[in-house]
Amino acid sequence: MVTGNATSQPIGHYDFCQTHSSECGANRNAGPLEMTPAKWSLVRSVNATVNRTITPMTDKEIYGKDEVWAYPTTAGDCEDFALLKRRILIQRGVPAADLLMTVVRKPDGEGHAVLTLRTAEGDFVLDNLAVDVKPWFATPYSFVKRQSSFNAGRWVTIENGRDVLVGALR
Repeated sequence: MVTGNATSQPIGHYDFCQTHSSECGANRNAGPLEMTPAKWSLVRSVNATVNRTITPMTDKEIYGKDEVWAYPTTAGDCEDFALLKRRILIQRGVPAADLLMTVVRKPDGEGHAVLTLRTAEGDFVLDNLAVDVKPWFATPYSFVKRQSSFNAGRWVTIENGRDVLVGALR
């Protein structure tokens, strides 16, 4: 996944950072994570456990608001699933610089949030809509932007090459 220039932070993440400022600052970026079988097992287990234990619900249903990024306890929407996975994996020793909140578009054009895991083998996606942890390019999404690996409060564009530009001479 190739990232581009700095871009706007999602409003829900901005509000989240106002409440959880310690999670939105500079990261020690040592480069993509070297994975081991034990680390893969941990990542897959956290993805499956969160997907199984949190009930999908919209922010409107939970909070009566359109956009709230929060740690779910029993229910949440896509970014809540991703935030919880991120927090658990950081607590278990995965560097924050390698766990990046990411905004994508589903094939129907709807916005969606996932967690990107940066590894030496490439970028992988932890998604509440998928059982498996997959390489980013093996998902059906168009990638829009994600947190910077250097600073969790900053966001960068994703230059993924999936969006086809069509031009005409006439």
